[in-house]
This record gives sequence, structure tokens and C-alpha cells, in this order.
Amino acid sequence: MAEVFIGLGGNLGDRAVNLERARAALASGVLKPTAVSSLYETEPWGPVPQGRYLNQVMGAETALTPQELLTKLRAIEMRLGRDRECEQRYGPRTIDLDILLYDDIEVAEPGLEIPHPRMLERAFVLVPLFEIAPDLVVKGVAIRDALVRLDTKGVVRFAGPDARTSHS
Repeated sequence: MAEVFIGLGGNLGDRAVNLERARAALASGVLKPTAVSSLYETEPWGPVPQGRYLNQVMGAETALTPQELLTKLRAIEMRLGRDRECEQRYGPRTIDLDILLYDDIEVAEPGLEIPHPRMLERAFVLVPLFEIAPDLVVKGVAIRDALVRLDTKGVVRFAGPDARTSHS
């Protein structure tokens, strides 16, 4: 079994419900969850004006290869209403599922880069990742060290009435 970390996020519809549905889909045969971070409300990233995101990171084990896992993540996104063909890059989306890490391997293929190529630059990834795996090192950089170099003011633990962090 490989240890993986998956980034979950979205800013359309009922964001917390979308993340809950994604977690449930991931846990039903795709992954064996080992840790799930709190939900964090975050500022949108990128050039497109849009609403705030909810983000989360799940640690898990899987028997799938990185390519098989990516295929499963894309299928879950589609089931939850994401249409990558019709959306604007870095624009709003119902759900976004990214492979952040897969064991200690590096993959550089069209459509799949592991570790996620920009994860060390994104507070919305590192804050929830640090919550569940504070001692991780990515490409020789401790995530705690990467995190102190980032502005984390826009990453706030979500405390809404529908904040869900169960392993469902």
C-alpha cells in the first residue's frame, strides 16, 4: 500500500457537502483514509474573480498506481459536477481533487506531476497538510519551513454550522 495525500477543494454550491461527498467517494474503494484535516475557508487563487474556497487534505493508503488514482479522482470530480472541458483554468469549481504526494516517488508525465508542482507555494494546501502530517518533507523541504514563508492570513479554519470533518 502506498501512502498518499490528496488535496480537496471547491467553491461552488454547498462547499462543505461537496467535500463530504468527495471524501465518501474516496473512502469507498479508492482510498483507505488515515487522516483528514479540518476544513479551511480560503481566498481564491488565480486570475479569475470568484468566491472563497473550502479546502482540506486527506491522508490515505492505496493499492492504486498514481495513474489509476488520478483516473479515479477525475471520475469522482465528474460525478460531483465538475466539467474540466468547459471550465476556465483556475476558475470556480464544485470540486478539485489533487494528488499532492504519493509515497516518496516523483512523477512527471503529461497531466500528472507528483509531488504537486506548486504545493509548497500554496498556504491553502500546506496549512491543512501540516495539521495532519507536520513532519513531512517534500523535495528536501520540511513543510513547516515552507509554511513559515507563506502568508497564511487568508486560510481560516471553517467553523460554519455545516463544517464536516468526519472520515465518511
